[in-house]
Amino acid sequence: MKFSLIVPMYNESKIIQDTVRTLTDYLQANFDDYELIFADDGSTDDSKALVEALKLPNVRVVGYEKNRGKGCAVRTGMLAATGDIAMFLDSDLAYGTDVIRQGVDLLLANPDKDMLIGSRVKHPEGYSGYTAIRKLASRVYIVVLNIAGGLRQSDSQCGCKLFRGKAIHEIFSRMQTDGFAFDFEAILWAQKLGYSIMEMPVKIINHRESKVRVLHDSVQMLLELRRIKKRVAKG
Repeated sequence: MKFSLIVPMYNESKIIQDTVRTLTDYLQANFDDYELIFADDGSTDDSKALVEALKLPNVRVVGYEKNRGKGCAVRTGMLAATGDIAMFLDSDLAYGTDVIRQGVDLLLANPDKDMLIGSRVKHPEGYSGYTAIRKLASRVYIVVLNIAGGLRQSDSQCGCKLFRGKAIHEIFSRMQTDGFAFDFEAILWAQKLGYSIMEMPVKIINHRESKVRVLHDSVQMLLELRRIKKRVAKG
Protein backbone atom coordinates (compact mmCIF):
# COMPACT_ATOMS: atom_id res chain seq x y z
CA MET A 1 0.00 0.00 0.00
CA LYS A 2 1.22 3.47 -0.90
CA PHE A 3 0.26 6.35 1.39
CA SER A 4 -0.01 10.02 0.38
CA LEU A 5 0.01 12.83 2.92
CA ILE A 6 -1.03 16.28 1.69
CA VAL A 7 -0.22 19.44 3.65
CA PRO A 8 -1.76 22.73 2.45
CA MET A 9 0.71 25.56 2.89
CA TYR A 10 0.36 29.34 2.87
CA ASN A 11 3.12 31.61 4.23
CA GLU A 12 4.36 29.06 6.76
CA SER A 13 8.08 29.90 6.63
CA LYS A 14 8.37 30.07 10.43
CA ILE A 15 7.35 26.44 10.95
CA ILE A 16 7.49 24.65 7.63
CA GLN A 17 10.97 23.09 7.85
CA ASP A 18 10.22 21.66 11.29
CA THR A 19 6.97 20.28 9.88
CA VAL A 20 8.76 18.67 6.93
CA ARG A 21 11.36 17.02 9.16
CA THR A 22 8.80 15.83 11.72
CA LEU A 23 6.54 14.31 9.07
CA THR A 24 9.39 12.74 7.12
CA ASP A 25 10.77 11.04 10.24
CA TYR A 26 7.31 9.77 11.13
CA LEU A 27 6.43 8.52 7.65
CA GLN A 28 9.78 6.76 7.22
CA ALA A 29 9.24 4.96 10.52
CA ASN A 30 5.66 3.93 9.77
CA PHE A 31 5.30 3.36 6.01
CA ASP A 32 7.30 1.41 3.46
CA ASP A 33 5.88 3.39 0.55
CA TYR A 34 4.76 7.00 0.96
CA GLU A 35 4.81 10.49 -0.51
CA LEU A 36 4.62 13.81 1.31
CA ILE A 37 3.06 16.57 -0.79
CA PHE A 38 3.06 20.22 0.23
CA ALA A 39 0.36 22.12 -1.66
CA ASP A 40 1.47 25.75 -1.85
CA ASP A 41 -1.48 28.14 -1.87
CA GLY A 42 0.38 30.97 -3.59
CA SER A 43 2.66 31.77 -0.67
CA THR A 44 4.37 35.16 -0.83
CA ASP A 45 7.18 34.14 1.54
CA ASP A 46 9.85 31.49 0.95
CA SER A 47 7.81 28.49 2.19
CA LYS A 48 8.23 26.58 -1.06
CA ALA A 49 11.98 27.21 -1.25
CA LEU A 50 12.44 26.13 2.36
CA VAL A 51 10.72 22.79 1.72
CA GLU A 52 12.67 22.13 -1.46
CA ALA A 53 15.97 23.17 0.14
CA LEU A 54 15.80 20.18 2.49
CA LYS A 55 15.94 17.80 -0.51
CA LEU A 56 14.30 15.00 1.45
CA PRO A 57 13.20 11.79 -0.27
CA ASN A 58 9.55 11.39 -1.28
CA VAL A 59 8.82 15.07 -0.55
CA ARG A 60 7.54 17.42 -3.25
CA VAL A 61 5.76 20.74 -3.62
CA VAL A 62 2.80 21.40 -5.92
CA GLY A 63 0.80 24.59 -6.17
CA TYR A 64 0.20 27.82 -8.06
CA GLU A 65 1.32 31.46 -7.95
CA LYS A 66 -1.76 33.37 -6.74
CA ASN A 67 -3.41 32.69 -3.38
CA ARG A 68 -6.81 31.03 -3.83
CA GLY A 69 -7.64 29.40 -0.50
CA LYS A 70 -7.17 26.23 1.52
CA GLY A 71 -9.77 24.34 -0.47
CA CYS A 72 -7.88 24.88 -3.70
CA ALA A 73 -4.61 23.84 -2.07
CA VAL A 74 -6.04 20.61 -0.68
CA ARG A 75 -7.74 19.84 -3.99
CA THR A 76 -4.49 20.43 -5.90
CA GLY A 77 -2.55 18.17 -3.54
CA MET A 78 -5.15 15.41 -3.57
CA LEU A 79 -5.33 15.33 -7.36
CA ALA A 80 -1.53 15.08 -7.48
CA ALA A 81 -1.50 12.16 -5.03
CA THR A 82 -0.66 8.65 -6.24
CA GLY A 83 -1.32 6.72 -3.03
CA ASP A 84 -3.91 4.05 -2.32
CA ILE A 85 -4.93 6.15 0.68
CA ALA A 86 -4.54 9.93 0.85
CA MET A 87 -4.83 12.17 3.88
CA PHE A 88 -4.59 15.88 4.51
CA LEU A 89 -3.38 17.62 7.67
CA ASP A 90 -2.67 21.27 8.44
CA SER A 91 0.95 22.42 8.52
CA ASP A 92 0.86 23.18 12.26
CA LEU A 93 0.18 19.48 12.94
CA ALA A 94 -2.63 20.44 15.30
CA TYR A 95 -3.55 16.78 15.84
CA GLY A 96 0.01 15.52 16.19
CA THR A 97 1.51 12.75 14.07
CA ASP A 98 0.15 9.57 15.68
CA VAL A 99 -3.22 10.41 14.16
CA ILE A 100 -1.73 9.51 10.76
CA ARG A 101 -1.11 5.83 11.45
CA GLN A 102 -4.27 5.59 13.53
CA GLY A 103 -6.36 6.92 10.67
CA VAL A 104 -4.77 4.65 8.06
CA ASP A 105 -5.11 1.56 10.27
CA LEU A 106 -8.75 2.34 11.03
CA LEU A 107 -9.57 2.78 7.36
CA LEU A 108 -7.75 -0.45 6.46
CA ALA A 109 -9.65 -2.28 9.20
CA ASN A 110 -12.93 -1.10 7.67
CA PRO A 111 -12.75 -2.00 3.97
CA ASP A 112 -16.38 -0.96 3.49
CA LYS A 113 -15.48 2.66 4.33
CA ASP A 114 -14.13 5.09 1.76
CA MET A 115 -13.62 8.29 3.76
CA LEU A 116 -12.56 8.97 7.34
CA ILE A 117 -13.16 12.24 9.18
CA GLY A 118 -11.47 13.20 12.42
CA SER A 119 -13.85 14.32 15.17
CA ARG A 120 -12.97 16.48 18.16
CA VAL A 121 -16.53 16.06 19.37
CA LYS A 122 -16.16 12.29 19.75
CA HIS A 123 -12.91 12.53 21.75
CA PRO A 124 -13.33 13.16 25.50
CA GLU A 125 -10.40 15.59 25.34
CA GLY A 126 -11.02 16.79 21.81
CA TYR A 127 -11.17 20.43 22.83
CA SER A 128 -8.53 20.27 25.54
CA GLY A 129 -6.69 23.56 25.80
CA TYR A 130 -9.51 25.61 24.27
CA THR A 131 -10.88 28.49 26.29
CA ALA A 132 -14.54 28.06 27.24
CA ILE A 133 -15.56 30.80 24.80
CA ARG A 134 -13.55 29.35 21.91
CA LYS A 135 -14.89 25.86 22.58
CA LEU A 136 -18.48 27.09 22.62
CA ALA A 137 -17.98 29.17 19.49
CA SER A 138 -16.39 26.25 17.66
CA ARG A 139 -19.14 23.81 18.62
CA VAL A 140 -21.96 26.22 17.72
CA TYR A 141 -20.21 27.09 14.45
CA ILE A 142 -20.05 23.43 13.41
CA VAL A 143 -23.59 22.59 14.52
CA VAL A 144 -25.11 25.52 12.62
CA LEU A 145 -23.23 24.70 9.46
CA ASN A 146 -24.02 20.98 9.69
CA ILE A 147 -27.72 21.68 10.11
CA ALA A 148 -27.67 24.04 7.14
CA GLY A 149 -25.81 21.47 5.08
CA GLY A 150 -27.91 18.51 6.17
CA LEU A 151 -24.82 16.63 7.31
CA ARG A 152 -24.72 13.88 9.93
CA GLN A 153 -21.02 14.08 10.80
CA SER A 154 -20.16 15.46 14.24
CA ASP A 155 -17.14 17.56 13.15
CA SER A 156 -17.27 18.27 9.44
CA GLN A 157 -14.65 21.03 9.67
CA CYS A 158 -11.92 18.94 11.30
CA GLY A 159 -8.65 19.40 9.41
CA CYS A 160 -7.92 15.68 9.40
CA LYS A 161 -9.50 13.60 6.63
CA LEU A 162 -8.54 10.43 4.75
CA PHE A 163 -9.79 9.05 1.44
CA ARG A 164 -9.40 5.64 -0.15
CA GLY A 165 -8.46 4.73 -3.71
CA LYS A 166 -11.03 5.64 -6.33
CA ALA A 167 -12.80 8.07 -4.01
CA ILE A 168 -9.79 10.42 -4.03
CA HIS A 169 -10.09 11.33 -7.70
CA GLU A 170 -13.85 10.87 -7.96
CA ILE A 171 -14.49 13.40 -5.21
CA PHE A 172 -11.76 16.00 -5.73
CA SER A 173 -12.05 16.14 -9.51
CA ARG A 174 -15.62 17.40 -9.01
CA MET A 175 -14.85 19.97 -6.35
CA GLN A 176 -14.74 23.71 -7.09
CA THR A 177 -14.72 25.37 -3.66
CA ASP A 178 -11.49 27.24 -2.97
CA GLY A 179 -12.22 28.47 0.57
CA PHE A 180 -12.88 26.89 3.97
CA ALA A 181 -16.25 25.45 2.86
CA PHE A 182 -14.42 22.83 0.79
CA ASP A 183 -14.86 20.28 3.61
CA PHE A 184 -18.60 20.40 3.09
CA GLU A 185 -18.25 19.91 -0.63
CA ALA A 186 -16.02 16.87 -0.12
CA ILE A 187 -18.57 15.28 2.21
CA LEU A 188 -21.54 16.12 -0.01
CA TRP A 189 -19.83 14.67 -3.07
CA ALA A 190 -18.87 11.55 -1.12
CA GLN A 191 -22.50 11.06 -0.13
CA LYS A 192 -23.74 11.84 -3.64
CA LEU A 193 -21.36 9.27 -5.15
CA GLY A 194 -22.36 6.60 -2.63
CA TYR A 195 -19.13 6.50 -0.67
CA SER A 196 -19.30 5.40 2.96
CA ILE A 197 -17.96 7.74 5.66
CA MET A 198 -16.70 7.00 9.16
CA GLU A 199 -15.38 9.16 12.00
CA MET A 200 -12.37 8.85 14.30
CA PRO A 201 -11.96 10.65 17.66
CA VAL A 202 -9.08 13.15 17.61
CA LYS A 203 -7.80 15.84 19.97
CA ILE A 204 -5.97 19.10 19.47
CA ILE A 205 -2.35 18.74 20.59
CA ASN A 206 -0.71 21.81 19.10
CA HIS A 207 -2.61 25.06 19.45
CA ARG A 208 -2.22 28.23 17.46
CA GLU A 209 -4.56 31.08 16.67
CA SER A 210 -7.35 30.04 14.33
CA LYS A 211 -7.62 31.77 10.96
CA VAL A 212 -11.39 31.34 11.07
CA ARG A 213 -13.41 34.43 12.02
CA VAL A 214 -16.49 32.77 13.47
CA LEU A 215 -19.20 35.36 12.79
CA HIS A 216 -17.88 36.63 9.45
CA ASP A 217 -16.89 33.22 8.12
CA SER A 218 -20.14 31.58 9.28
CA VAL A 219 -22.13 33.96 7.09
CA GLN A 220 -19.79 33.43 4.17
CA MET A 221 -19.86 29.66 4.68
CA LEU A 222 -23.66 29.56 4.73
CA LEU A 223 -23.80 31.43 1.44
CA GLU A 224 -21.13 29.17 -0.06
CA LEU A 225 -22.86 26.08 1.30
CA ARG A 226 -26.04 27.01 -0.49
CA ARG A 227 -24.14 27.24 -3.78
CA ILE A 228 -22.36 23.95 -3.12
CA LYS A 229 -25.61 22.10 -2.40
CA LYS A 230 -27.12 23.31 -5.66
CA ARG A 231 -24.03 22.35 -7.62
CA VAL A 232 -23.79 18.86 -6.09
CA ALA A 233 -27.52 18.27 -6.55
CA LYS A 234 -27.16 18.92 -10.27
CA GLY A 235 -24.36 16.33 -10.32
